[in-house]
Amino acid sequence: MHRVVVTGLGAITPLGLNVETFWRRLLAGESGIDRIQAFDPSNLDVQIAAEVKGFDPRDFMDVKAARRMDRFAQFAVAAAGEAIRDAGLEITPANADRIGVMMNTGGGGIHAMVREVLTFEHRGPGRVSPFFIPIFAPNMGACQVSIIYGITGPVMASVAACAAGTQAFVDALRMLRNGEVDVMIAGGTEAGLEPVAIAAFANMGALSRRNEEPQKASRPFDRDRDGFVFGEGCAVMVLETEEHARRRGARIYCELAGGALTADAYHVSAPAPNGAGSAKAMAQALECAGLRPEDVDYICAHGTSTPLNDVSETVAIKAVFGEHAYRVAVSSPKSMIGHLVGAAGAVSGVVCALAIRDNVVPPTINLDNPDPECDLDYVPHVARPMAVNVAMANAFGFGGQNAVAVFKRYEG
Repeated sequence: MHRVVVTGLGAITPLGLNVETFWRRLLAGESGIDRIQAFDPSNLDVQIAAEVKGFDPRDFMDVKAARRMDRFAQFAVAAAGEAIRDAGLEITPANADRIGVMMNTGGGGIHAMVREVLTFEHRGPGRVSPFFIPIFAPNMGACQVSIIYGITGPVMASVAACAAGTQAFVDALRMLRNGEVDVMIAGGTEAGLEPVAIAAFANMGALSRRNEEPQKASRPFDRDRDGFVFGEGCAVMVLETEEHARRRGARIYCELAGGALTADAYHVSAPAPNGAGSAKAMAQALECAGLRPEDVDYICAHGTSTPLNDVSETVAIKAVFGEHAYRVAVSSPKSMIGHLVGAAGAVSGVVCALAIRDNVVPPTINLDNPDPECDLDYVPHVARPMAVNVAMANAFGFGGQNAVAVFKRYEG
């Protein structure tokens, strides 16, 4: 069974269009949440979001190619390109079929769907784009990465709600361990900021309504939280077998040591209150990694800032970690970048890799009045320098899908 290592990172986020900008601003406790700029939100109850600012697809790809992609696929191509360059990975006809892509999402081409439905209604069927289906299809983030970078190995996409990004790492880990491929370009991408999506989440009661103070709206584990903030973005890792990475002299961030997937089988949107499904995913991920709970230094929490999730995740952490739950550092990047849905878990994986690289964990901002039921160490307000040898990324999605990945410092 092959060991699997992380050799490249890429990110398009509300805090920046590359990994290092994102990481610097995350550690500084900056918020990427503001009033929506992409459209006029004044007729909506929720008027804030975590948007990716300043993204021009022409900076990352050919203009003609960009026109035939939805924004979620453009993000995927851009972040994958950064990760591939960061890894120093050369893709050639000789090795292309030993490289795969796993690019997951929560919704796929929502912008294209909305645009073409309106076109059909107002201008008639003859004006609907012939490219609508290949632009909208959720697998097109993965397929466009394959096409742009000439990757001819397995190309896959799973639609797994908020667990999608982390599930990409878990599935890629299995393929690499089994020797099916030498390299996987894996991650999650999401770009669903449309008025209809905002309205649906708001009517569900899932979103924060702090329109007057958007940068304080996402407040995981805080007593006064009132919902998550919808966001967009993408994060990608280059994952390789240890042998392949060492053979080509790659720089290694860390090892992807284990992962697991479980289901709550409870509700279409609410997590199981006892956290049983997410606890099982954490426990199985540790077992897969050959690690004990007390080995974990940092948990990059799902931490959505919703009343239900933050309590159930805390309960699950306590069930798995026992007394060590009070010693492990836990924080939620969603306090700064909102909830990127299908990209959320992928961002958490990148955070874990960087926390191990730099021995520092990002804060949970806006944690002004901790919920008494959320009584762990959530690294409030300020980033914390500390030894990080093992980090866990949690992602729990609508429908009860749970995905957990475990990263550890690489020792050759």
